[in-house]
Amino acid sequence: MKIGIVCYPTFGGSGVVATELGMALADNGHEVHFITYNQPVRLDFLSHKLHFHQVLIEEYPLFQYQPYELALSSKMVEVVKKYHLEVLHVHYAIPHAYAAYMAKQMLLEKGINIKVVTTLHGTDITLVGSHPTYKAAVEFSINHSDVVTAVSNNLKETTNELFHVNKEIQVIYNFIDIKKYEKAQDEECNRNALAKPEERIITHISNFRKVKRIEDVIKIFYEVQKEIPSKLLLVGEGPERIKAENLTKKLKIKDSVYFLGNSTEVTKILCYSDLFLLPSQTESFGLAALEAMAARTPVISTNTGGLPEVNIHGVTGYLSDLEDIDDMAKNAIFILKDDKTLNRFKTNAVEHAKKFSIQNILPVYEEVYKSCYKVKD
Repeated sequence: MKIGIVCYPTFGGSGVVATELGMALADNGHEVHFITYNQPVRLDFLSHKLHFHQVLIEEYPLFQYQPYELALSSKMVEVVKKYHLEVLHVHYAIPHAYAAYMAKQMLLEKGINIKVVTTLHGTDITLVGSHPTYKAAVEFSINHSDVVTAVSNNLKETTNELFHVNKEIQVIYNFIDIKKYEKAQDEECNRNALAKPEERIITHISNFRKVKRIEDVIKIFYEVQKEIPSKLLLVGEGPERIKAENLTKKLKIKDSVYFLGNSTEVTKILCYSDLFLLPSQTESFGLAALEAMAARTPVISTNTGGLPEVNIHGVTGYLSDLEDIDDMAKNAIFILKDDKTLNRFKTNAVEHAKKFSIQNILPVYEEVYKSCYKVKD
C-alpha cells in the first residue's frame, strides 16, 4: 500500500513511534511518505520505499502565528495526488487530525477519497486537546477520522470521558524494535566510561517537562546512592533541566549525575543501565519504560495513566503512588541490592518487552489500513 504518515519530527514518543512504524512498513514492502516540517529524528535513511516531504511555512509579517495547519493540509493534498496515496496515518490529534480532515475535503472535490487513520498518543488528549481553546476542533477531527486508535486502554477511557466520541477507538499498543536492542546488547558495552565496576547506573529519559517530575528523579537517586554506589544518567532537554541541575548542587550529588542532553543513541545508553526511573505525573503509555525493558533494564515508575499496562508490579519493576519518593527509592534499592535480584528483574523486563515487539504490532496496523481502504477499480 501507499501510506502517508504525519507526525511531529521530534524526540517525543509520538514522533518516535510514527517513525519506527513507517520504517517497518517500508521494510515490509509498503511505500511510505512522511509529511512534516523536518526530517524525523529517528528516520536514519531514505529509500525508494521511504520518502520525506517537508512542509514549508512562508513567513508573513501579517501573521503573529504562522498558519502551519494550512500549509500541512495543502502539502497532504499535493503528496496524495502526486503519489496516489491510499491512507493518511496521522499521529497526535493537534493539529494533524484537523489538517487531515481539511485535506480529505479538498481531495473529495477532486474525486479522491483518501482514508484517514488518527492515532491518539496522550497529551494531545489529556493536556492540550481537552483545553477549551482546542476541544471542539479535536472532538470534530476524531469523529471525522475513518479509524481512531489509542496507545493504551487508559487513553481510550480518558478520551471517551473527555470527549463525545461517536467512533469505536481501537487500542494498539506502542511498540519497539526488539532486534535493535538485542544487537546493542551483543555489542561491547563500555560502561566503565561512566561508572566504576562496583557502581550501578540509573537512567531517566524524557523531554524534561513538568509532567515528567525530573526533581523526583533526582530525589529518588539521592536516597538510592546513600545505600548503593551509583551514577545517574539524564537524557533529554526541556524547561525543567535548570531546576534539576540546581537540585543536584543543593544535594551535593552533581558529580554523580550526568546530563547528556538529547541523544539518538538511546539504545546504547540503555545498554549501560541497571535501572530506569519514570516518576511521571501521567503517561498515556510510557514508551521510554518499554524501551528500557527491551534493553534489559527494570523500571521504577508511578502507577498513573497507562504505566500499569507496561510495567508489571513486582515482575518488570515496581509501581508507586505519585510523589511517593520513599517507596520508589525503597523499591529501587531492593532491585539493585544484589546481582541475583537485579538479573531476575532484567530477564523479566526483556521477556515482557518482547510482547510489544513491532513484529507483533505491525500486522495489526496493516489490518487497520485494509479495513478502511476500498480497492479502486
